[in-house]
Amino acid sequence: MYYPTQTVLILIDRDCGLCRNPFNEGKQTLHVWIDPSHTARHHDTQNAIPAGDAFDFAALHYKQSGDELLQTLNKELDLRIGEKFDFYANGKKLNISHNPDNQNNHTNHGSDIGEARFSFFKAPVRNTIPHKSISLLDAHNYIVGNYAKQRTEKLRSIRDAKQARQFKAANFDYCTFSGTFTSRSDKALVKHSGLLCLDFDHLNNVQTLFQRLLNDDYFDTQLLFRSPSGDGLKWIISIEDNPTTHSNFFTAVANYILQTYGIVVDKSGRDISRACFLPYDPNAYLNPAYTNA
Repeated sequence: MYYPTQTVLILIDRDCGLCRNPFNEGKQTLHVWIDPSHTARHHDTQNAIPAGDAFDFAALHYKQSGDELLQTLNKELDLRIGEKFDFYANGKKLNISHNPDNQNNHTNHGSDIGEARFSFFKAPVRNTIPHKSISLLDAHNYIVGNYAKQRTEKLRSIRDAKQARQFKAANFDYCTFSGTFTSRSDKALVKHSGLLCLDFDHLNNVQTLFQRLLNDDYFDTQLLFRSPSGDGLKWIISIEDNPTTHSNFFTAVANYILQTYGIVVDKSGRDISRACFLPYDPNAYLNPAYTNA
């Protein structure tokens, strides 16, 4: 809210160092760290605000305290305290279509990860009207099948970078993993899918990162495959299906990736309507939850 285009906090070990304090005219005087009890604490070097923890800082931001503040945080952070909620199952069966050629409409059938739907577009990329909505299983079937095999092999044989970009834009079907749309625009979002696509480009060792992402301590991989160029990866993970917090989730995950793996994520993932080209990758990974349903 205060600095929407900037990365405000970067946690190294247990310390964020000095960062800008919105309650001290944006001066870089706010020290944030994690104490031995695993509590985030802050102190302003100019004593512009009292030292305290995350709740004290939230009280300054919302100008609230006590139960009123707790209720606000419960809502704003989507904590769902007091609700029976299981992000991965929620008592529903996975609803997965096995046929990528079905002419589905553009309706998202639920926020459960197995029911997540997103828009699929026919090439070229200048076509911004979706062809249909599909599931992660549909996308995986497309990627491991022969739908894009010839065009993927052709793309990887092109040595000129500009020609390769033009060929990809003209010939590859694509999807918007983060939701269904009436057209490819953030303003045309019908429903968020609860999915986030992260791009890793020009990797030195694609297979090493592939395995590390599958074994990540914090995020369960939903779908993972090589990029059309062959030297990158597309990593699909689950997030809350809330378009207003999409950008915040992306920033948080991108910072986590940078600190954990030392890799910069393509910033295009910040856009809900981001286009992701679908290549051929016979070794693409799909979370077993979709095939075991």
